[in-house]
Amino acid sequence: MRDAVFFEGPEEGRRYSRFWLLIVLASVIAAAGVVADSTATVIGAMIVAPLMTPILGVVLATVLGSRRNLVRCWTLVVLGALSAVAIGYLVGLTVPSPVTALSNSQVSGRIAPHLIDLLAALATGVVGAVALVRKDISDTLPGVAIAISLVPPLSVVGLTMESGAWAEAGGALLLFATNVAAILGSGIVILAPLRHKWEGIDEADAAASTSARPYRSLISIIVSLAIIAIPLATTSVRFSTDALMETRVRQAAEPWAEDAGWQIDGVKVSGGQAEISLTGAPPLPETADLEQALRDAGVAPGDVDVEFVPAYRVELGDEQEQ
Repeated sequence: MRDAVFFEGPEEGRRYSRFWLLIVLASVIAAAGVVADSTATVIGAMIVAPLMTPILGVVLATVLGSRRNLVRCWTLVVLGALSAVAIGYLVGLTVPSPVTALSNSQVSGRIAPHLIDLLAALATGVVGAVALVRKDISDTLPGVAIAISLVPPLSVVGLTMESGAWAEAGGALLLFATNVAAILGSGIVILAPLRHKWEGIDEADAAASTSARPYRSLISIIVSLAIIAIPLATTSVRFSTDALMETRVRQAAEPWAEDAGWQIDGVKVSGGQAEISLTGAPPLPETADLEQALRDAGVAPGDVDVEFVPAYRVELGDEQEQ
């Protein structure tokens, strides 16, 4: 287990060089995948990314009470994360247009984490800890790397910072913090009860407290998770409310639009404010019936904006050909 996650021993230099090589390459791949809006490329960055190793190293060092390895692994996590953000920012400088949620699905999917993301991260941390203990299922680690999102959110932080979208950068950073805290919490819960069964524990680690230290660390991580859960819960509630409103607005608007001969191109809801986009042939339809349908659906008409986009059809004849 130490060989798998600690940066020590005769291979220490090679492990450090491997980590930095992979974190740089993974950050470049992730930033390029986000800019290109390519899910396959972003998944490739997840597989290459080495951040899971020092994070699990923090878990094992906490359980063992190994202060030196705890400091090493935390340093790698922090510096690796900063490197990924910096590379994302630099890649953003080469892109002519801003990379924001409005025009990029890879960004929009990582700036508003919900409680369900915390649940997925907790389960991923359990799998990672179990794979660390049992070599017979260690081949699941590539799947763990795909399941947990570590480097891509950091790339989104850098790209959105360069684009001036600070709120979006904060949301992506919250997703990264959620994933790290969840892995640490669930990993310590899995490994701490097993410590007394392990053999070959380093003498310096064995001299550390075997009862209080892991659990003090676990308590601090649980508190961190509770704090993180507050904005996640807020986002989840807002997302659910907006989704319910979108359904009601669409159900009310579709029959009205069909009767008027117009087509609904989209319904967007954000923060309790809805916008309906329609396309059709002039003249513009009356909205009195739409307002009544919205009231019947439990939606205040004042919370809904309607955008009409007139569509004109022109028949091209032979006389226009040159």
